[in-house]
Amino acid sequence: MPKLRVLGGKDLIKIFTSFGFKKIDQHGSHAKLRRIVDGSKETLTIPMHYEIDKGLLKQIFIQASQYISEKELKPLFYSRNKSR
Repeated sequence: MPKLRVLGGKDLIKIFTSFGFKKIDQHGSHAKLRRIVDGSKETLTIPMHYEIDKGLLKQIFIQASQYISEKELKPLFYSRNKSR
């Protein structure tokens, strides 16, 4: 079973900028990323923590899955189980 990777805010910004998102604003420790697809705004809010809690990371994955296919996101958020 794949395990969530340990990711921080900077890691997530790198991941999402590779999908066309741009950092448009930051208030305190939260950055707002946005991309426009077919005239529709797609927005993600990313906490700029050094290490993001697993539960919150899962929620960010779910939120981002609205805009990006899980097939593309999963390898970036989850590591393969190497015990086989």
